[in-house]
Amino acid sequence: MVRVRFAPSPTGYLHIGSVRTALFNWLYARSQGGVFILRIEDTDQKRSSDVYMQEILTDLKWLGLNWDEGPYFQAKRFDVYKACAQNLLEKGLAYKDGEAIIFKIPDEKIKIYDLVHGEIEVDNTLIDDLVLMKSDGSPAYNFACVVDDIEMRISHVIRGDDHVSNTNKQVALYSALGVKPPKFAHIPLILGPDKAPLSKRFGAVSITDYRSMGYLPQAIVNYLSLLGWSPGDNKEFMSVSEIVKRFSLKRINKTGAEFNQDKLRWINGEHIRKLSLDEFVKIGMEFIHSPATETKAGSVSISQACRPEKLVKLECDEKWFRRFAELYHYRVKTLVEFKEEFGIFMSDEVQYNEEAVEKFLKKDKVSSILSITRERLEKLDPFTQENIEKESRALIKELKIESADLIHPLRVAVTGKAVSAGVFEVLALLGKDRVVTRLERVLTQT
Repeated sequence: MVRVRFAPSPTGYLHIGSVRTALFNWLYARSQGGVFILRIEDTDQKRSSDVYMQEILTDLKWLGLNWDEGPYFQAKRFDVYKACAQNLLEKGLAYKDGEAIIFKIPDEKIKIYDLVHGEIEVDNTLIDDLVLMKSDGSPAYNFACVVDDIEMRISHVIRGDDHVSNTNKQVALYSALGVKPPKFAHIPLILGPDKAPLSKRFGAVSITDYRSMGYLPQAIVNYLSLLGWSPGDNKEFMSVSEIVKRFSLKRINKTGAEFNQDKLRWINGEHIRKLSLDEFVKIGMEFIHSPATETKAGSVSISQACRPEKLVKLECDEKWFRRFAELYHYRVKTLVEFKEEFGIFMSDEVQYNEEAVEKFLKKDKVSSILSITRERLEKLDPFTQENIEKESRALIKELKIESADLIHPLRVAVTGKAVSAGVFEVLALLGKDRVVTRLERVLTQT
């Protein structure tokens, strides 16, 4: 049976590269009807933190990467490692150096067949002997890893290319312990646009950060599955169940995969559109209520626009929120964008895009046009999308101007932006009082 593991260290948050490793292991287990094991490599007690550990578990659950066994903790298994090291010591395959136990690396060439890269040959005569147990009584990484993989009956070790250099040492340990090593599959590293290993500058932030930026878990799974693997037909948008059905180690690439933030946003937008309106309303409302979310530079302040009293008021008008969600369901690519649009509707103050103001509000005759528009809209009853559009079209004809001469300045005046949903729909949702107030402020200031 296929048995794979994901073994994070709780010394930091889960980043894109680590999650992609977890995902490939999970996908392989699910595609083969196998077992996905979670092992926490917490032997470094000084750097390990329960906060990080809990965050790792939360992130994996949020992404849907459920495990079948574990979590197992290496910190609770020191006696197992000591016994194994003592066994190698007694067999003469290791020696003492003070309180430390050192493994004698055999002087031989090691051949490894990697499921991604093919045959790899390493000359072990060129490497130093290997620490098994440190002088403080804790196990070294390579030793604990091998012992655990043996005891947990791991059939396939799927991990990043950066671990290729450990494999020859671990294979030597398997041989010394009299156990056939598992099959290895080293997946390509994730690269930034500069072709260097992914850095924070290009997206190497934690999964928690992506969650707060409004990405859906299924979109992250979809996108990360494409970083180093291909379904074979250039298809990019897929459900998680479809990815599981199509996943194969044979289709993992040998070369590094470039992380593209724009493609992630596109895929996220596609998954948002795939949601039913009911699902989007529920997810959108939950996200708006969430306290820790990021907003783009220059956008409305969500902390101000979504004050608790605003949200309480909104909860009393689910019909309005549903209309708002329906208007932006197919327009946003992240939930942060959705929350920003909500902030524009609910805030008492509008933050104006300087470029939009310069382009649309500072033209000749704009003040006059907006002044007349304000008067007409204030008298409009009922203040519906249909009536707003009818009155605006009539005014455009009456003033003998182009539609853009009214619509663009009106949009900027009430939203602060040059781009929005349909302006007449936006005005109707904003409501007469808010529209008139915003127009008056613009007219006062321009």
